[in-house]
Parts: sequence; C-alpha cells; structure tokens
Amino acid sequence: MPRSVHVLFAASLGALTLLASAPLAQAQSSDMTVQQFLTIGHDIPRNRAVAMMRPDTRRLIRVVTGAVSTVKAEQASAVSAGRTPAHCIPASGTGITPEALVARFETMPESHRRITVTQAVRDWMAERYPCRA
Repeated sequence: MPRSVHVLFAASLGALTLLASAPLAQAQSSDMTVQQFLTIGHDIPRNRAVAMMRPDTRRLIRVVTGAVSTVKAEQASAVSAGRTPAHCIPASGTGITPEALVARFETMPESHRRITVTQAVRDWMAERYPCRA
C-alpha cells in the first residue's frame, strides 16, 4: 500500500475513534463531581494564556459549558411544557465568571462536593435567578 493511503487510513481511523469516544467523554464529563473539578483545577496556572494551553483547562471549560447548556435546556423545556422552571436564567446569560465558579465550589462543604458540576450549577442558578411568581 502506498504511504499516503496508510496516512489517510490512520487519520480516518483516528477521526472515527475520536467521534466514537465523544459521547462517552461527554457522559463522563457530565458526571464529574465538584470535588473532581477542584482536584483537576488545583494545578492549573492562574495565568489565563498559559492555562488555556493545558488540556485540563479545556476539559473543565467543556464540563462547565455542558452543565450550563443542560440547565438552560431544562429551563426551556419547562417553559415550553407550561411549567414554572426551577430557575429563570436571563437571556443575557448566567454571568458566571471562572473566579466566581471556583470560589463557589471552594466554599461548598466537603460533604456537598460529591454532587455533579451540573447539579451544582443547577442549584446555583435556582438560588441566583429564582422565577418570579
């Protein structure tokens, strides 16, 4: 087989493997606990430019982005079903900053850090953006 075919096959196989593992990675990240999040984030540099080069930083960003997307989708689903959602996040967004998120997670009692990042974001949004009756 010509070398270009080997390279093409290897690239295609790599892409296929990546695509096949994406749902698994997404499922795993949605199950990440607050404690796991803090443990992974502990060694990430505070310099944003340097931090963005680290895979762990990007992973944590994906986890939080996924959690916020899930919570917003739950709100939209409740509204479209005619139910009062657990939270009313404004269209302008959550207003979560990385610093505020980490501070929130770090102030959680150790026993409460076993909840998922998604549940922690859900609880925070219900507290921060309650729906008006």
